[in-house]
Amino acid sequence: MKRKRILFIIAAVLIVASAGIYFYYGFLFKEARNIAAESPDFSITAGKLLEEYNADPKKADALYLNKTIAITGTVTKETDSVITLENTVFCLFTRKIKEKQLDHKVTVKGKCIGYDELFQEVKLDQCTLN
Repeated sequence: MKRKRILFIIAAVLIVASAGIYFYYGFLFKEARNIAAESPDFSITAGKLLEEYNADPKKADALYLNKTIAITGTVTKETDSVITLENTVFCLFTRKIKEKQLDHKVTVKGKCIGYDELFQEVKLDQCTLN
């Protein structure tokens, strides 16, 4: 009787330890998404995206938040790793942009991280130029 109880306790501890390790590595430390390799969920212009956020921010968040989107627009501001499209879409790149894109029409793919009401800009990160 005592031997069965000890085996049961050891089996239970192993199951709990295995579940803990799976949870720790499977959920808490997932690899980051590779936005550059993903195909975009939506393709939209910068002006249309801002219109949708101004009309209904909650609905737009439900559609675009944490999704990979491709946005087309004219570059109005540019720094080493940031491009702003039509003064409405803020695009943060993971690497410095080598070519100057100011006043050129471009398509940027990135992950939508929300709408900044203070600056009235839609924000994207992990962006790449297409």
